Amino acid sequence: MPDLPPLRFTGAEVLLDGGFAREPLSLAEGRIAGGGGRDIDLTGYRILPGIVDLHGDGFERHMAPRRGAVDTPAAGLAGLDAECGASGITTAMLAQFWSWEGGMRGPDFAATLAEALQGADTLTDMRLQLRVETHMIDTFEAMRALVERAGIGYVVWNDHLPHKHLAAGKRPPGLTGQALKAGRAPEAHAEMLQALHGNGPKVMEALGDVAEAFRARGIRMGSHDDLTAEGRAKFRALGADISEFPETLAAAEAAKHAGEAVIMGAPNVVRGGSHSGKVAAERLIEAGLVDALVSDYHYPSLLRAAHRLSARLGWPAAWDLVSGGPARIMGWQDRGRIAEGLRADLVILDGAGRLGATIAAGRVSHLSGALAARMLA
Repeated sequence: MPDLPPLRFTGAEVLLDGGFAREPLSLAEGRIAGGGGRDIDLTGYRILPGIVDLHGDGFERHMAPRRGAVDTPAAGLAGLDAECGASGITTAMLAQFWSWEGGMRGPDFAATLAEALQGADTLTDMRLQLRVETHMIDTFEAMRALVERAGIGYVVWNDHLPHKHLAAGKRPPGLTGQALKAGRAPEAHAEMLQALHGNGPKVMEALGDVAEAFRARGIRMGSHDDLTAEGRAKFRALGADISEFPETLAAAEAAKHAGEAVIMGAPNVVRGGSHSGKVAAERLIEAGLVDALVSDYHYPSLLRAAHRLSARLGWPAAWDLVSGGPARIMGWQDRGRIAEGLRADLVILDGAGRLGATIAAGRVSHLSGALAARMLA
C-alpha cells in the first residue's frame, strides 16, 4: 500500500517535545516533513506520536478462530494489523512464547510465526519478542538458532513452572486442561513438568552461555515477573536490563535504582490494579518507577490507560508512557516523537479523546468518523 501523498495538517494541537502546540504538521514519503502538501483542516483534533507497544500477546486470538484450531499466521496477521490500527498502535512487539505449554506457545509455532512475519506487509511495524521459559535448557540451541535466523532483537526470560506443587510431588492445578491444550496425555505432561523442574540447578549456567552470545549480537534481554530485588539482580548479571511486570515494589525499585527500564501492563492501569493481586501499576507510576506501558493481553488498553493517567499526569507525561518511553527503551530514535525527519507514526484524537485515525509510516491503518470525511474530501 503506498504512502499518503504529501499532506499538511492545520488547526490541530500537535504534541511536540515541549508539549502541545497549534502548528501545521506536514507528511511526505512516510516521514514528518518540513512543510508543504495538501492542506487538511484538523481544527478540534489532537495529533500525537503513534503508540509503541513492546509486549502484546493478544495476537493469539487472531491466530486461532477456536481453541486448538490454529489458522495460518499470515491470515491472522491481517486481522491483528486492523486491531492495532484501531488501537492507535503503530509499532507492535508480538510477545511469542517459547514454552513447554505447546500449541501456539510452543517452539514450533514460534518458528512458524517468525517466518510469517518476515514475509508480511503489514501497516503496523510488527516485530517479534521471544519469551523463553528458563528451564527448557535442552531447547536453547534451537532457540538461539531461531533468534539469529529471524533477526529477533528482544528476548525475555520467563519461568511459569508451578514449582511449589512440583517440589512437593503434587499435581499442579489445571494440569489436565493444560496437557490437552498442548496435545499431550496428562501423565506425559506431568512427567515433562517434573523433568523441567529438575533442571533448576543448571538453569543459570545455561542462561549465562546464551546471554553471552546474545549480548555479543546486541540483542536486548529482559526478565518477566520479577518478584524480589535478588531475583532481578540475577538477571541483571546476565545483561537482562529490562524488568517486565515486576510483581512487587521492591523489585521495581531495584531495577530503577540500577538504571534499568521498568515495563508495566496497561490493563493493570485500566482495571485499577492487578487482576492477580500483584503490585498496582499506578502505584509504581506515582513513584516514578515506570518507563513504559504495554498492551499485555489487551491492545485497546494502551489508549484507555493514557486517558486515565492524563487526568493526573497531564497528556504529555501520560502519552510518553505509551510512545516515547517505549521507543527510548529500545533505542529507536525514529519514532515515539513528532519531529522533522522521523517516521510519520501518528495518532489523531478528537476533542473527546476518541481515536479518529492512525497513520503508520505515512500509511493509514485506521480512519473513522468525522475525520474520515475531512481526510477524504
